[in-house]
This record gives sequence, C-alpha cells and structure tokens, in this order.
Amino acid sequence: MRQRSSPRKVSTEQELYNTALRALMRRAYSIHEMKDYLERRAEDKEFIPPVVARLRELKYLDDARYALDYSNQHAKLRRQGRFRIARELRARGVPDRYIEAALQTVFAETDEATLVRTRVKRRLAHLRGALDQRKIASLYRSLLSAGFSSDVIRAELRGITHGDLPDLPDSPVTDEG
Repeated sequence: MRQRSSPRKVSTEQELYNTALRALMRRAYSIHEMKDYLERRAEDKEFIPPVVARLRELKYLDDARYALDYSNQHAKLRRQGRFRIARELRARGVPDRYIEAALQTVFAETDEATLVRTRVKRRLAHLRGALDQRKIASLYRSLLSAGFSSDVIRAELRGITHGDLPDLPDSPVTDEG
C-alpha cells in the first residue's frame, strides 16, 4: 500500500488563496476546517489569516450558511437526527450559535418522527424472520446512533410493535438540540 505524501507546500499568499479556492470548488468548508486545511499547505503560517479573511469577505466561507446547508442535507437526504448533525458540526468547528439556528430552521420544516418512521420501514423491509426483542434493540441502537431522541424512537417503535417494547436503555446523548 502506497503511503500518501504530505501536501505540497505553497510559499506565497496568492498560491495559498488559489489552493483554498480549489478546495472550495470540491466541497464546502467551515472556517475552522479551512484554517486546518491551509495550515497543512502553508510554508509561512502568517499568510493564513489574510486568506481566510478574504474568503469570508467574499462570502466563500460562512459558518451560518455552512451549518444550514449541512443540516438540511443530512436531515432530508441522509435522514439523520438533530443530535448526530449537531455532533458532526461541532467536530467540524462550527460555533454552537450557528448549529442551534440551523437545527431550529431545518427541524421546523422536517418532522423527526417521519424520518424515524422512514428509517424503520426501510430497515424492516430487509429484516428476515420475526421481529423479536434482539432485533428491536438493534433497531433502537441504530436509530440512536443516527441522532434521534429516545422519546421519538420509542413512540415510533411502540406503533410498530403495538406497545410491546422491551426495556431499552435511555439515550446516551444529552439534550443538545
């Protein structure tokens, strides 16, 4: 297996700016992610703040918009819950105020129970055999890891099992959203 070499270092501010633009053409970045990306590529670290400032001024970097787009994408297309989206955005260095605002906006128009129901139906379609306690517990854990609250999950699972739920542990995540 070939080891990946370290990224080519750039020596001028203009080259670093061009490197940032090429990265932004591939995907969106949070400000924190872009700073990390540029630190790995800059020979002189003093070029990073002016490049990031220029990108922000031109609105190529905007954490509020990034959080909203990311939340929208992950809630609607990947059908993930608010806890997971918040956790991933925090890991990407997005400030909590933008995360909260984005989650409020996205989940005002997206029903979490519907997302859980869709995930459950899809999972049940691929299940073999009867729906026993072990399979319900596995389904519950997968929904927790997808970022849904335990209350929403329990309500949807009660509807499927007609109220016959095993003793399931509470959510390991705190109320982040």
